[in-house]
Amino acid sequence: MTARPTPNRVCGLAGIDVPIIQAPMTYIAGAQLAAAVSNAGGLGIIETTSEQGRADLRRVRDLTDRPVGANIALIMNRDPATVDLLAANDIRFVTTSAGDPALFTHRLHDAGITVFHVVGTLAAARKAVDAGVDGLIVEGVEGGGFKNRFGASTMVVLPLVAAQIDVPIVAAGGICDARSMAAAFVLGAEGVQMGTRLLASAESPVHDNLKRAVIAADETSTVLLPLDGHRMMRVIRTAAAERLDEETSFGGGTAALQRVQRLYFEGDMDASVANTGQVAGRIEDIAPAADIITRMWAGCREVLAGAADRLGPPGPTWGGS
Repeated sequence: MTARPTPNRVCGLAGIDVPIIQAPMTYIAGAQLAAAVSNAGGLGIIETTSEQGRADLRRVRDLTDRPVGANIALIMNRDPATVDLLAANDIRFVTTSAGDPALFTHRLHDAGITVFHVVGTLAAARKAVDAGVDGLIVEGVEGGGFKNRFGASTMVVLPLVAAQIDVPIVAAGGICDARSMAAAFVLGAEGVQMGTRLLASAESPVHDNLKRAVIAADETSTVLLPLDGHRMMRVIRTAAAERLDEETSFGGGTAALQRVQRLYFEGDMDASVANTGQVAGRIEDIAPAADIITRMWAGCREVLAGAADRLGPPGPTWGGS
């Protein structure tokens, strides 16, 4: 039997059919959501920051036989034993983020694991490639979660990196549907990563109160909260977020982050703040992950064809003799 060709380098490296990767949302990116994404042909990701996430590396195998990846948030997890845990649970694709890509890349490679590192600038992309990563996840500041105060949008940073770095690129930040996926491919990506769109999926474990807040959001419904120095955090703009935004420092935010599971799983929207991207303003329904992925992948080429049609037929070359 002849093997099916993979669409591009991202699919080939991850062993997947559809170049869509689920973002590694702490406490949320567990076995249930990851399996749903992987079963739909994309790549589900397990976060390894929380104890539950690490336990789900084993549990996910009861839910899917498809490839599943994992994330190492380097600012929170610098334990080399993590690599052994991933290898023991048949994880063959890892994203690293929030830290020095050189910390685990060679160790992961020695374990037979492909490594993509999350970057937000061209300088960070070059550093990651020098560290030997196999690919990049290029994320703009419109994405949810931790961000650099001086970061650029996906529209700016993605084509900049794609023009100068020759490794497979996954776009993140502002991605939720066929139209945004098509835009990412035009700008130089070979895959996309989504967080907020899959947070608002049927298989996402978060409380319906948070899912409904995403659905109700418009394009101005997130805020960047200052953490320390250059670090910011994009969250959905709730009353709790507004109060923290008015503080001169984020001291109160530390306690709020410690209560985030009450928001995520009990629905107490005043207990903490939730990492959410600006793309919440474009999400209109809570759908199964398989439907989200199928619509995106099937619609991507239609969007690109429609854009070509809007250009019209080739015209004369101006400036000629």
